[in-house]
Amino acid sequence: MFSAEDKASVLIEALPYIQKFYGKTIVVKYGGNAMVSDTLKEKVMEDIALLKYVGVRPVIIHGGGPEITGFLKKVGKQTSFVSGLRVTDEETVEIAEMVLDGKVNSEIVNLLNHRGVKAVGISGKDAGLIRAKKKLATVYDGDDAKKVDIGYVGEVEEVDTGLLDDLIDHDYIPVIAPIGVDEEGASYNINADYVAAEIAGALHAEKLLLLTDIEGVYKDYHDKDTFISTLHQAEAREYIKTGIIEGGMIPKIEACLKALDAGAVKAHIIDGRLAHSILLEVLTPQGIGTQVVR
Repeated sequence: MFSAEDKASVLIEALPYIQKFYGKTIVVKYGGNAMVSDTLKEKVMEDIALLKYVGVRPVIIHGGGPEITGFLKKVGKQTSFVSGLRVTDEETVEIAEMVLDGKVNSEIVNLLNHRGVKAVGISGKDAGLIRAKKKLATVYDGDDAKKVDIGYVGEVEEVDTGLLDDLIDHDYIPVIAPIGVDEEGASYNINADYVAAEIAGALHAEKLLLLTDIEGVYKDYHDKDTFISTLHQAEAREYIKTGIIEGGMIPKIEACLKALDAGAVKAHIIDGRLAHSILLEVLTPQGIGTQVVR
């Protein structure tokens, strides 16, 4: 058991970080196992509420791939992927929007409101927040690469932060579903990591936190002694080129690089399976995960 003095020392240790991040914007991409586990879900919401109460300005972008897949199964619709991207016809994007906006988003808002902070759920379609364009999948045949149209899968073309600025200035936590709309009014499902990166950059966020299901980046994932706590932009690009960073970690690192290029101060890949991972990263001297810096 911790003594009263131990508990007080933990609070005092956090004081410099509370002072440093007071009034600063921190963007959290919420996804992975932290969204699936009810226990971890509670911990994440506690972390975000606490940050809000000590003066940080959190913004949340959430995923929802497993929920979308589950609902598609319920209606008898098969899910297929090309180069890791879900093939999304008109019916699928309607279902994705319904699940992300109507189910996942509203649940997060309810959990935060229940903790006494004011959260508002929005979509990237609201007030022109995210203008999207079609994203083509890249398919390799040997050394040859070709682009494939996989439907209503998008990428961020432009972010208009007007609505977010208003919400943040009026003490609300924006909770954003990663749906965008193009100039013709068509809806697109967008990778939540990239949405979080673009929004973090547009808001000049102090931090972008990507919650994942791994500890961070390793030079050799099979050797835990090769963990990388700090990764500079140039190193990250070189590691992708040489194959040190591969597979599912590539879009995470690309999102971090995109956020930094667009105006965020730092980007972090942290383990969302660890209880209170957000607080450990933001309010302790050790931090966790891998930070990507300029």
